[in-house]
Amino acid sequence: MKLKYDKEQDVLYFLLSDEKIFESDEEKAGVIIDYSANGRIVGIEVLNASRNVSNPSKVEYEIA
Repeated sequence: MKLKYDKEQDVLYFLLSDEKIFESDEEKAGVIIDYSANGRIVGIEVLNASRNVSNPSKVEYEIA
């Protein structure tokens, strides 16, 4: 899994798989989910991240 924040575009992207993106859906305004050909989630993109996430450049990682 990879996490990328593009400050210039103000986009936060969670890459969950190395599978090729087959289709994308904007489930809610500003949240795009990318799917593989077999329906698995490949990534999640949050547009206008600085307005929708409290601190998009801060990352915390936790294993429970």
